[in-house]
Amino acid sequence: MSDSRSPRTEGHGSNKPDDLRDLVGLIRAGTIELARVQAGLVRSRAAVMQIALDQVAHSPSRASRERELPVRSVALEIGAATQTHDLTVQKELGEAHALTEKFAATIDALESGRIGMRHVQAILDTGIVIDDDDTRRGWEQVVLTRAERDSPGRVRAFARELAESVHPVGMTARHARAAESRGVSVRDLADGMAELSVILPATVAYGIRDRLRRQAAAIRSAASHPTSASESTNVCAPHGTESPAGGHEGATDTGKVILSDADIADSAGTPHHAKPASFHDERTLAQIGADVCADLLLTAAPTVDPTTEITCPGGLGAIRAHVQITVPVLTLLGRTDVGASVAGRSPIDPESARRLAAHAPGWDRVMCDQILGTVLEVDRYSPTAAQRRYLAARDQHCRAPGCRAPLTRCQIDHNHEAQHGGATTLRNLAHLCTRHHTLKTETAWTVSQGSDGTLRFESPLGQQVIESPPPRVMFLPNDDGATRTANPPAVPPF
Repeated sequence: MSDSRSPRTEGHGSNKPDDLRDLVGLIRAGTIELARVQAGLVRSRAAVMQIALDQVAHSPSRASRERELPVRSVALEIGAATQTHDLTVQKELGEAHALTEKFAATIDALESGRIGMRHVQAILDTGIVIDDDDTRRGWEQVVLTRAERDSPGRVRAFARELAESVHPVGMTARHARAAESRGVSVRDLADGMAELSVILPATVAYGIRDRLRRQAAAIRSAASHPTSASESTNVCAPHGTESPAGGHEGATDTGKVILSDADIADSAGTPHHAKPASFHDERTLAQIGADVCADLLLTAAPTVDPTTEITCPGGLGAIRAHVQITVPVLTLLGRTDVGASVAGRSPIDPESARRLAAHAPGWDRVMCDQILGTVLEVDRYSPTAAQRRYLAARDQHCRAPGCRAPLTRCQIDHNHEAQHGGATTLRNLAHLCTRHHTLKTETAWTVSQGSDGTLRFESPLGQQVIESPPPRVMFLPNDDGATRTANPPAVPPF
């Protein structure tokens, strides 16, 4: 007799729908309770921010950096207590204060469980641009009605469109203000990759993407279908253009004008380069576009260069990228396949590490404790300041609690200030980024260092945070060539 039960339902009782219904109810109840807790957290953060702002208001200094120090200090205080970067905390404090001051009804809706935190974030992001209080309150009520019955993504789209229609300030003024937030950032990804983000005006951003895509298409076409010089020109021409003989170069059927890359190159006096021989390219268009973008950013010179030979010899185009790479010697020798990293932050593949090391003007050899992984000794094949070499190898990044700013953005701090008798010795020096160096120097935060490089931070409220030197993860090959991590011996060697 055959078993009529499906393999997908075998072992499941008839009460499973009821169990699932109960679980859905528990999730719903938990979501409402979480919203209540999150609303309380927002109110607590806002209260902390208000205390810091009161301290700022009573500050005698007019310098913006010094006036911000109370906010920075309390952000680091909370960050050390919650294992969170203080910049993240400071952003949370600012958003919480804005919510309680400008979106009180939204926090009430969150506290009652009618909306979730993602709805709150959508309302804050899209409504913060409305400066008029009455207009913003009316906008908030309409958006909240939508938020109580729709998803955060739909609410965000609706709220943005509504904010655009009621905003009393014109788009020109708002765009000029938003353009001040231009910037570049890097986010570490897995497997030795990273994401480069650039905040630009939308027209510039989409123009960059279009140019990269068309350059990638031209490279793919040149690799797949070798053409004559005239045919190649047509491949690279902007969409909608005609030949000069037609008298309409740069004009499209939509009435818009597109300036070709060749026009810009000609106006700058850039010579046309001969076409390379045909080649085979297996990269996708997206991969080619990413590679072209990296090539342009790493090797090209800006069109506008305000520098002189005195301020910047060779001009901006002569500046070359610098990255700090840590590579285990066994990885350099090809014995292992792990261990290389950029600035102590993100792993990189060993082939890239070996290629970079081959062209490096100088190496630091770092001797590490095979048990603890901490730095014991540093020497160098090309000369430089010995203390800076040692500290760079030991610290790897900013030593403030929760911070991983790379050494290129750090300063070497005298833990016991030099003007107060602090010695310039390795036991009194450590890397701190500009933000945390200023905070330690200008506020009641103090730092002391142990003989092993461990830093003890003490906050104005008496909270103590211990920061040990970043360990080096080391990999040792077995006799058969396989890789293993170093294990401590049964008896310590000291």
